Amino acid sequence: MVLLEFAMTPHNRGDSVSAYVARILDIIDRSGVTYQLTPMGTILEGSWDDVMKVVGDCFHALEADCPRIGMNLKMDYRSGSTSRIKSKVEAVETHLGRPLRT
Repeated sequence: MVLLEFAMTPHNRGDSVSAYVARILDIIDRSGVTYQLTPMGTILEGSWDDVMKVVGDCFHALEADCPRIGMNLKMDYRSGSTSRIKSKVEAVETHLGRPLRT
């Protein structure tokens, strides 16, 4: 199972890129891949092929009218199929003995 966090934005498109982020999130939401949106990026969870396809689809959606695109990406792989998008946070909360604001 892969957890992949990424942020992809076009350069030279002004102060706000929310319209481009919305375009990407539409692709992510329609993909069927488990995801979590954060203020600084999006976390995807699934197989390598599934999450990389989503990232590629997002890139191609921007590539059509954005001559320069930046992306930050980090990934964690762990064999097995157990959902980790929530369990990683829950494990930290268990150590703290209290819930966190997530």
